[in-house]
Amino acid sequence: MTSSDDDKKICAICLGSVETGQGQAIFTAECSHSFHFTCIGKSVTHGNHLCPICRATWHNLPFIMQPNPQSHVPRPQPRPVVVEPLRFSDDEPLPPNAAASSSSTTAAALQNVVVKTVPERQAVTSSESVSQFAVLVGVRAPPLPEIHQRAPIDLVAVLDVSGSMHFSKLSLVKRAVDFVIDNLASSDRLSIVSFSTRAHRIFPLRRMTDQGREDAKRAISSLSADGATNIAEALKMGARVLEERRHRNPVPSVIFLSDGNDSYNFGRGGSGGARAFRFPSVCPVHAFGFGTDHDPAMMHAVADSSPGGTFSFIESYEAVQDAFASCLGGILSVVTQELRLTLTSASPLVEIKSIPSGRYASEVSDHGSRGTVEVGDLYADEEKQFLVNLSVPALINGGNTSLLDVACSYKDVVSNETINLHCDHVEILRPTGPTEATIVNLEVDRQRNRLSAADRIAEAQRMADAGDFTGARNVLSNGRAAIRASASGQAGDELAVFLEEEMRETEERMGNRGSYERTGRAFALANMNSHAWQRANTRSGGRRMGGARGGCGRGGGFRAYVTPQMTNMVTKSQQHSKTQK
Repeated sequence: MTSSDDDKKICAICLGSVETGQGQAIFTAECSHSFHFTCIGKSVTHGNHLCPICRATWHNLPFIMQPNPQSHVPRPQPRPVVVEPLRFSDDEPLPPNAAASSSSTTAAALQNVVVKTVPERQAVTSSESVSQFAVLVGVRAPPLPEIHQRAPIDLVAVLDVSGSMHFSKLSLVKRAVDFVIDNLASSDRLSIVSFSTRAHRIFPLRRMTDQGREDAKRAISSLSADGATNIAEALKMGARVLEERRHRNPVPSVIFLSDGNDSYNFGRGGSGGARAFRFPSVCPVHAFGFGTDHDPAMMHAVADSSPGGTFSFIESYEAVQDAFASCLGGILSVVTQELRLTLTSASPLVEIKSIPSGRYASEVSDHGSRGTVEVGDLYADEEKQFLVNLSVPALINGGNTSLLDVACSYKDVVSNETINLHCDHVEILRPTGPTEATIVNLEVDRQRNRLSAADRIAEAQRMADAGDFTGARNVLSNGRAAIRASASGQAGDELAVFLEEEMRETEERMGNRGSYERTGRAFALANMNSHAWQRANTRSGGRRMGGARGGCGRGGGFRAYVTPQMTNMVTKSQQHSKTQK
């Protein structure tokens, strides 16, 4: 054993052992040396802020200093020392009637997921063979049941309190988290992890009863900004809170906010280090880039690597509460989990070629006769659309061709029952001559536009990262022209208009390296994330579309992927903000 190891096992003040389990509170300083709490407390009270062993200056002091009533010299307020347990298995038990209330809800009282199928054309002439024939397979979640039947959540808030979060920034975040706390029910549980140079779990996973809310708000109120930014340690701690909990609510989630770059682990701006850390995929991570100085590549990578996680770009600090509200509206309305689409070729010569499914895992197997899409969780009223590309053979004689059988399975999160549905059989006419039924369906065309826009934005983002801003803008400009010329674009489809405006704004934010670094990269990555998961996030600050984009808007108009519960929660946030002024 080295002398350094000996130093860490002995209190340098009383020379007693600092091994745990001996009935004395231990203080471990940021330099890693440990002391009895009472011993070091007396030393610090007398003004000694240096480690007695290595003489390092301490910034985080034991929270036992008492003000001297005779002294008129103000003393700095020390940050409370947080004593972390070895395991985060100290979560508050669930209410005793939770299981009973869930099992009492029968599946018959709940609506099923709705699956619809739309072939790109209702008819293909019998002499024609098509190598890429698209069938749109869409799923829509049922509406939220009565409020008392909502699935309870376990939420971990991972919050940046580094030095750059000072003044109004931290105040706005505190107000936003207070809003979240106020909108959690007594069966929901919340834990809070704050981080700067080090990460601390300042609030264990507790139920949001009246007392729980009061204590959680007190923990949020105690936060102050200083230090560096250790994002990786904070995310790992947030993951541990959920992994090590003894009791489990059915819907776990993480909200993660930062305004800066990790000081210890990652490089900025799309470097390989940004992808070196992946949040353990126990649940969605909803990442919020706060302001224009965060690392969007890292935050996008963290969110994108979690199932259904979103990356939001909060360009305007004041938008943070609405952004949290939109996200919370989704989390509080999860109605299905583990949803899987199973696709089967309905004719021997019809082959499934590809399923462009964004971030959702999909697979084509058995020589193209079978395909699957793993959708996972759905919010109430949330929709997902997938194009299944098939090869359709020619027929000697006319008639019909069966293309696809679609089945769906999922777990109803309220009743905890597994539902299996045989949803649809897709077939098309095979006339011997052309008919009006050979015109491309607009619903399929609009989804092709969505996939095309997502691909164009991703390509432009890669080019801008490489410094080719002219090429990036050309890619987006050509993409906008293609959408305008499409059948749904010509018909004035609202999604086509939205996609064109989205690409236009992305193009403008890629005008030069300065604008791209300030906002363009974050804006593009947030767009890519939203389309990849077909889930609403926040992209605030748009000049034409304003706060309306991504579901956190104060205005009207089309907003992609937004659900009614998200809209309702944002409205509630805005009304709350008005009462606070």
